Amino acid sequence: MSIKEMIAEHPDVAGHDNEVLGQAVRHAMYCAAICNSCADACAAEPDVAERVDCIRKCNDCSDICEATYRVATRRTGSNEALLRATLELCIQACETCAEMCEMHDDAHCRRCATMCRECAEDCRKAAANL
Repeated sequence: MSIKEMIAEHPDVAGHDNEVLGQAVRHAMYCAAICNSCADACAAEPDVAERVDCIRKCNDCSDICEATYRVATRRTGSNEALLRATLELCIQACETCAEMCEMHDDAHCRRCATMCRECAEDCRKAAANL
């Protein structure tokens, strides 16, 4: 089952899903998982003491991405101001995490930075489309 279908099936949406918001939700879900995994992988690196900031930024980004997809999938009623603020916070968290992960030359940080950049871009589009 896709998140797009789930949102479209909501009674208040009546089949008229917001494709851009759905893409942001999907990427926020993936980004939450990837940032969580990257933080864990950083904790296993030999230079873990030098990765404290990266671990923190990955964990923060993961939590904010999770909150974003949870808020964005709620379609009952309206809380557009909060949704926009949540998307903007997600953009900030993703960009901060990506900048940090781009400073490391390992596969998990490269993957995390790429996902964060994609998520930030999708959240930017979704916020502009509200």
